[in-house]
Amino acid sequence: MAPPRGQLRAGRYLAVLAVIVIALYALVFLQGKGSVADKLTPRLGLDLQGGTTVTLHAAQENGKAPDAEQLEQARQIIENRVNGTGVAEAEVVTEGDSNIVINAPGENNDAIKQVGEPAQLRFRAVLESAQDIDAIKATASLAATPAPSTSGTATPTPSGSASPSGSASPSAQTNASPSASGNGGGGGGSVPQAAPAAVPAAEDTPTPTPSTAGSASPAPSTSASPSGSASPTPAASPTSASQAALQKSALAKFPKDAATYVQQGTAQDFAGAATNPQLAAIFEPGAKKLTEAEVAALPIDWQYKVPWITCKMLDERPAGSIDPVNQQVVACQDTTKYKLEKAGVVGTDINTASFTFNQQQGGWVVNLKFTGKGQDKWTALTKATLQKQVAVVLDNEVISAPTTNEVITGDTQISGQFTKVEAQDLAAKLKFGALPLSFTVETAETISPTLGIEQLEAGLLAGGIGLALVVVYSLLYYRALGLVTIASLAMSGAIIYAAIILLGRQIGLTLTLAGVAGFIVAVGITADSFVVFFERLKDEVRDGRSVRSAVPRAWARARRTILSADAVSFLAAAVLYILAVGAVKGFAFTLGLSTLVDVIIVFLFTHPLVALLSRSRRFTSPRFSGLGTLRKASDAPAVGAAGRRATARRVSPKES
Repeated sequence: MAPPRGQLRAGRYLAVLAVIVIALYALVFLQGKGSVADKLTPRLGLDLQGGTTVTLHAAQENGKAPDAEQLEQARQIIENRVNGTGVAEAEVVTEGDSNIVINAPGENNDAIKQVGEPAQLRFRAVLESAQDIDAIKATASLAATPAPSTSGTATPTPSGSASPSGSASPSAQTNASPSASGNGGGGGGSVPQAAPAAVPAAEDTPTPTPSTAGSASPAPSTSASPSGSASPTPAASPTSASQAALQKSALAKFPKDAATYVQQGTAQDFAGAATNPQLAAIFEPGAKKLTEAEVAALPIDWQYKVPWITCKMLDERPAGSIDPVNQQVVACQDTTKYKLEKAGVVGTDINTASFTFNQQQGGWVVNLKFTGKGQDKWTALTKATLQKQVAVVLDNEVISAPTTNEVITGDTQISGQFTKVEAQDLAAKLKFGALPLSFTVETAETISPTLGIEQLEAGLLAGGIGLALVVVYSLLYYRALGLVTIASLAMSGAIIYAAIILLGRQIGLTLTLAGVAGFIVAVGITADSFVVFFERLKDEVRDGRSVRSAVPRAWARARRTILSADAVSFLAAAVLYILAVGAVKGFAFTLGLSTLVDVIIVFLFTHPLVALLSRSRRFTSPRFSGLGTLRKASDAPAVGAAGRRATARRVSPKES
């Protein structure tokens, strides 16, 4: 290989690198705030400084990734909610095509774990109320007591309460609390005689009960068949083929005659006969087998009437299960079920929301101010439900069900025994709007600052040990060239450190424990570039060349290998960054950054420095660099071979 023409102007390369380093640290100090220590402190991740991190996954019914515009809209709403909770320096970013990550430094940030709730607000008129099996069992002894004394008069009561006018009956008895379902259960306490009649197979016995249900049937305007009374709302429930399949799967878990009981009986009938073993055997086993999605897909009468479909099961339905505004739905408050009318007012009708402490009621409340059209809707709803209950439904739960005492033409407030944090959280959700997507919490982790410091110290200790091993190996194996390795690693670390500080300020890059691991791995990659160059240099010296002439030849052969290796490392880091989620992204980013810096260091520092030192006799001396020893060792066999050939030539005539 012909030697390269001309000498390398090492000073120019080193000057360019010096300008880069000076520029980086000038930006570090000029853009930074606070003391010198503050300016030189990178932005640490939550795993190193402590805090709360939550990863939300956008759940799509079809399993596909959500629309990018919707995901960004959701991110902005969640960011506003987080800021509304008073959390300082919180970070809300999208990750991949369906995740949103919330990072909040510091302690006491548990409130951000709830900011991913959809916050779909609906105001719905209460049609009926009932209890689930847990409440019925808890009050069974009390419900049985008034039954004998009111058995004669309570029988017509269910028929009235089952009719549309019945919506006034429960509300009239539940002005202050959902105890109406308790009274409804008491009214149903007279029905144990009718309800058990519905348990046997005989169809003629429960005739009084169907007649009671028949008074409810005209409401859906189909008295011809019992199934018609249950069909209007359930028919609207399955909004897709998948929902229809879920409903079919859910109903298949119950005996065939279970549908007859649901069609002909009322919620009061079920409440009165809930302790009947025969009825429990029909509904309880199937109810326990239902998944959350199947509970949501059940017809509305099943959700409301069957007490074994508990409030806990209804509350755990998938997000968005009762969002449709034009459907009747069932929702719970504690253990009280409410059958609710179509939504009269929705969350988008609210202009703003705030929270305050009500001195008169002695509790935290949420104040609502409606838009122009929203105010008209709210006034119309309070007029239609005068002396009746209106349920305030947030997502899948009823948070309050007050009785309308007057027509409200102005602002209103929601009270529901809130704590300050709950009232603040609800106000923020209503103020900034509902999320366009439904999210599930994939991870929610809180790390204490003490643990973060311990992890940082452990990471630095691991990095220090790895760096020390590289230094010792370089000095023992390469002697003077080992000093070049140490200087190159120090320069690489200086550039990377400044880059981490500046990227943290510009794009929010945080140094995490995974990132520290990426830097530790990168030490080996950087040292590997030096090894390739130095081994090529040793090969050239072994071939009999001087150190000065061997440097350009070795560099010409080594740089292609170095570039190829760094290209592979960078591509691997890039692919890992694109495909990875969470902390692995930090590892991939720091690995890729270190690989790029390695190329800069090798070209602008290591090669020019070795070329500059090769002109020094002290550096190339065998004792200091070890390279001269290699040259002598390579020359020794040649001399020995020549001597043997000469001896052979001298001895040969004598032998002949």
